[in-house]
Formats: sequence, C-alpha cells, structure tokens
Amino acid sequence: MDVVFDNIPLLWQGLQVTLQVTLLASLLMVFVAFTAGLARLSTHWIIRAPAAVFVEVFRGTSLIVQMFWFFFALPLFGVEMTPLMAGVLALGLNEGAYAAEIVRGTISSRPKGQTEACIALGIPPAKRMRRILIPQSIPAMLPPFGNVLVDLLKNTSLVSFVTVLDLTYQANLLRTNTGETTAIYLTLLVIYFALSLLLSWLIRWLERRFAIDRKTGSMKGGRKRLLLGGVRA
Repeated sequence: MDVVFDNIPLLWQGLQVTLQVTLLASLLMVFVAFTAGLARLSTHWIIRAPAAVFVEVFRGTSLIVQMFWFFFALPLFGVEMTPLMAGVLALGLNEGAYAAEIVRGTISSRPKGQTEACIALGIPPAKRMRRILIPQSIPAMLPPFGNVLVDLLKNTSLVSFVTVLDLTYQANLLRTNTGETTAIYLTLLVIYFALSLLLSWLIRWLERRFAIDRKTGSMKGGRKRLLLGGVRA
C-alpha cells in the first residue's frame, strides 16, 4: 500500500475530477429527466413522440458507444467537444433517459381523483402539474433517483476512455508506472464504495425530509397541541 500513500496527491486530483463529472452529469440528468418525463405525459403527439424516441435511443444503446460518438464521431461533422464535455453529456443524457421513465411513471401513478378535482376547480394543466402532481410525486421519485445517481457515479469511470483525467484514469496511469495492480485497484474499489455510500445516505436523508407522512405527522402534532391548548384555555 506504500505506492498508494506515496501518490495520494495524484489520486486526489483524479477524485476531484470524478466529483466534478458526477455533479455536472447529475444536474444534467435531473433536467433531462423532468423535461423528457413531462414531455412523455403531454397530450400532444408532436411533443410526446420526440421524447419517446430520445428515451428509447439512449436507453437502448451503450453508454460507452454514446461517449465515443460525442468525442470521436461528432468532430467529423464539425462539432468538437472537450473530453469533459463529451463525458458529462453522455452520462447526463443516458442516465436522464432512465430517470425520465421514473418521472413519467411516478406522476402517472398519482390517483386520478386529484386530476379530476383540479379540473373541477378550474386549475389549468401547467399549474396542476407544478403545484399538485409534481410535489406529491417527489417523495416516490427519490428512491429510484438514488439508484440512478449511484449508477451514474460508478459510470463516471468510463470517462477515462475519452482521456478525462478522473480517478480511474489516474489509477490506471499509476498502475502502469508501478505495476502495483492489487493495492491500486483495491483502493479504487474502496473509494467508489465510500462515495456510493455517501450518496445513499444523502438520498435517505432527502426521503425523510420530503416524506409525506412526516409532514402529516407534524400536522397531526400541531392539531393535537392546538386542541390541548384549547382545553387548557
């Protein structure tokens, strides 16, 4: 393990790049997920059809091939990207396609009575979606979104194939120079596991934070204190 401790600055540089790719790709993934997911719920086929094509194409093709396409093939058509941009774009679009189905499925599973009540009250579709359906769907979206985020984190190792100097790239470089395969890749496994664990804890905290029953419990507690206060009065 001496080779690992001696090269901590190199691995730290790679870890910083990995965290940067994860953050940028996650932001893109969330944007794509809600954009494509809501588009698939549209009643207009001209909006729904392109979203469906996007989701099926990016779910049905390999992530690494998509990354190679952005980095190696698009320059042949005059579109050049930096390695970081190609990696983030491929990760965000690919994982966003999976997450879009989470958004679509979760919102579609809301009780039909809520939509009917909104229609009866004259609430327009956009406001209905923004103020009622999406806020109620977020607690149900969080667990599967957490799985997508962990998968995205692990897939950041693929950006090393397009010469992004991430943690995996630096570890491979270190292994080539030193020949210490076991220690270096064991360290890599531990780091990715620790990062995945931190993401899982974050998602669990968000689940508790946005849980519907938590808010209901606080409301019940408030009513109880109000009633007790009234009795004392």
